Amino acid sequence: MALEVTDSNLEEVLESKITVLDFWAQWCGPCRMLGPIIDELAVENEDNPDVAIGKVNVDENPEAAVKYGIRSIPAVLFFKDGELVDRVLGANAKGTYADKINSLK
Repeated sequence: MALEVTDSNLEEVLESKITVLDFWAQWCGPCRMLGPIIDELAVENEDNPDVAIGKVNVDENPEAAVKYGIRSIPAVLFFKDGELVDRVLGANAKGTYADKINSLK
């Protein structure tokens, strides 16, 4: 299961070597379709201490959304060593996200 990332624990989560954050909202249909994919990726990477995969509810955590310029959701951001390196907008196939994670390893 993906980590629940909030405004207060965001910086701590970004301390991982590779961090994937799904910015979403409960009312967003495509976000609800993407949610299980993000959870699967989290389970597949749970044995790798260098990878953290989390979800940021934009309605409950507006500071994180503003900090990274989230204007449409779902938006999945990829960080390496705490630095934003890529983003994918909209709901995509699982392979899209898995390939990006693997390219950062």
